[in-house]
Amino acid sequence: MEKESAFYEKLESKGISRRDFMKYCTFLTATMGLSSSFVPKVAEVFAAPAQRPPVIWLHFGECTGCSEGLLRSQYPYVDELVLEILSIEYHETIMASSGQQAEDQLHMAKKKYNGEFICVVEGSIATNYDGGYGKIGGRTFLEIAKDVCPKAAAVIAIGACATFGGIPAAKPSPGGYKSVGEALGIKTVNIAGCPPNPVNFVGTIVNYLLLGKLPALDDLGRPLFAYGKTIHDQCPRRAHFENDEFVEEFGSEEAALGYCLYKMGCRGPETYNNCPIAKFNDGTSWPVEAGAPCIGCSEPNFWDNFTPFYEEL
Repeated sequence: MEKESAFYEKLESKGISRRDFMKYCTFLTATMGLSSSFVPKVAEVFAAPAQRPPVIWLHFGECTGCSEGLLRSQYPYVDELVLEILSIEYHETIMASSGQQAEDQLHMAKKKYNGEFICVVEGSIATNYDGGYGKIGGRTFLEIAKDVCPKAAAVIAIGACATFGGIPAAKPSPGGYKSVGEALGIKTVNIAGCPPNPVNFVGTIVNYLLLGKLPALDDLGRPLFAYGKTIHDQCPRRAHFENDEFVEEFGSEEAALGYCLYKMGCRGPETYNNCPIAKFNDGTSWPVEAGAPCIGCSEPNFWDNFTPFYEEL
C-alpha cells in the first residue's frame, strides 16, 4: 500500500493526475483485448509491480526510431511507468556508460540473469560476409545476437527491421540483412511497424507481468491484440468501391473515391495493425487520418512488395 501511495504521489509531482493514469490503464486494457475488470490489475502492475524483469535491449541495423518513438511519447509515461516496471540492464540509447564500460555491463547482465531476462532487439542483422556489415565493440551484430538471444527467457523484436528485415533488408541488401528470427532461426515476438506504436510494446510487457505469459500471436509472431485486424477493416475512411450503397451514401462515385485513399495507393487492406484505434502522438492522429495513405510498414518486405506507395496495388 505504501509503495502504491508513493507511486501516485510521484505521478502527481510530474503533473500526471490519478484520473489521467487510470484513463491510460483503461485504454491499455482495451487495446490488449481484456475486459474492464482487468483495469485495476493493470494499474497495479505499474503502481506496485511484484517483480521487475531484467531487460537487455540490443541495437543492430536500424535508425533508433523505435526507441525514440517510445521514449518521446507522453503515453505511456515512459520514465514514470515503463522504467519503473522494467529493470533496463543494457540499452545503448539511454544508458550513461559507453565504450568498454557499456560492453562490460552487457556481459555482466547476460551472465547474472541467464535464462531470466527479456531480450528486446531493435534492428535487423547483417549475415553476408560473416556479418561484416555491422559491428559493435569489435563483434558483429550476428555474433552478439547469437551470444545474447539464446540466453533470454523471451526475445521481443521491435520495429520493421527487427521483425521482418525492414529497409536494410530491401533489395539489393549487400549486407544480407535479415530479421532476428530469420538470422538466428528462433521464434520471436514481433512488434511490427516503422515505428510501431509504443502501446503495442507496453501492452506486450504488461501482458507478461499480469498474466505470466506473452500474448497470443498470429502466424507471423505478432500479438493478436494489436495485429489481428487489417487497417482497412478498422479505418473510418473505409470504402468499398464496388458497393452501390456506399456510392449512394456519398452521393456519387467521385465523392466516395475522394474519401477512401485506396486509389491513392493505401495499403490498408493488406496491412494488419491497430493504427486507427491506438493512433500516434498521444492518440492525436495517424497517417490515414492526416491524409497520407498507409504504406504497410508492419508487413514483411513492405518496401519491396508495396513500392511505389502512390500506386494502387
